[in-house]
Amino acid sequence: MKLNIKAASLTVSLVWGLLGAFATGFGNFLVPGYGQGLLDVMASIYPGYSATPSFGQVIIGTLYAMLDGAIVGAASAWLYNTIAARLGH
Repeated sequence: MKLNIKAASLTVSLVWGLLGAFATGFGNFLVPGYGQGLLDVMASIYPGYSATPSFGQVIIGTLYAMLDGAIVGAASAWLYNTIAARLGH
């Protein structure tokens, strides 16, 4: 079975961007301190993102996470397809 690289890229982008970064960032915007540990890790990786409870930072973190998710999803699907092909599956 071969994975569709575009579909995997879009799926991981949406899951990490919307469910991970946006939901946590917006939760922190509404209830300061919520998910702060995750947001601090994101701030250490994504330039220009400061993990402060503001709507602008929520959007910046979400966009970075969606880009990050798209790259990881595409790379994971490609790697899976490559390994599966070499194993004869």
